[in-house]
Amino acid sequence: MNQRISARFDTARQSGRKLLIPFITAGDPDPAWTVPVMHALVSAGADLLELGVPFSDPMADGPVIQLASERAIEKNVTLGGVLDMVRLFRQTDSDTPVVLMGYMNPVERYGRTRFPADAADAGVDGLLLVDCPPVERDDLGSAMDEAGLDGICLVAPTTTRDRVKDIAGVARGFIYYVSLKGITGAGQLELPELSEPVKQIREFSDLPVAVGFGIKNAETAVKVAVHADAVVIGSALVEALAEAESSAQACALATAFVAPVRESLDNMG
Repeated sequence: MNQRISARFDTARQSGRKLLIPFITAGDPDPAWTVPVMHALVSAGADLLELGVPFSDPMADGPVIQLASERAIEKNVTLGGVLDMVRLFRQTDSDTPVVLMGYMNPVERYGRTRFPADAADAGVDGLLLVDCPPVERDDLGSAMDEAGLDGICLVAPTTTRDRVKDIAGVARGFIYYVSLKGITGAGQLELPELSEPVKQIREFSDLPVAVGFGIKNAETAVKVAVHADAVVIGSALVEALAEAESSAQACALATAFVAPVRESLDNMG
């Protein structure tokens, strides 16, 4: 298990803190702004960063993140470039865990057995591949284990009980529960659906549970955090950052978005 991720969750559990995990697309709105925004998110209260790898066909993502990927690709952001961003981030932040979220195609093109070692060397802590079920990782999974990269697994509302058990057996770092059916940023979160699915995950795994998809603000984050160890906010933040016209403005927008969520999570009764 990756030390930065496990340490962050262990410390939070001991103090009763709910982790806040913001998602941004690497390279959007501008590649030069990504690392400053990452630092701004941490300063505003983010506990772990989820960095989206731009991809031309992000099937699990809604229009907001799809457009963010398109903008980043237009600016020639590659998987190697994303690793460079993490490497630069690590020059002044050696503690905050970073998880890459993306799809298999860029990893295959990079080299599925070469990528994990390079990612770990850059300072990446975990990898979530939306279109690569854990049972299909094969040599990639072995390379991830050797590099110390946590393979983050998704559980959806449609995941069967037996499948949850199988996923729990191979997941590392934390388990990501998708709070709604469909794509990112779609619909409204139906809170009654959270209690039982999260309980079922905990039945099979001692790993922390993070909940994402459809969480847009401090109010919904707090309601989700009642059931989860961590809350992931993506599309709403990406949409806010799209309005930035400079690095300083992007950082200010990131801070303005995350700080009230962090405050609300800290003030949970």
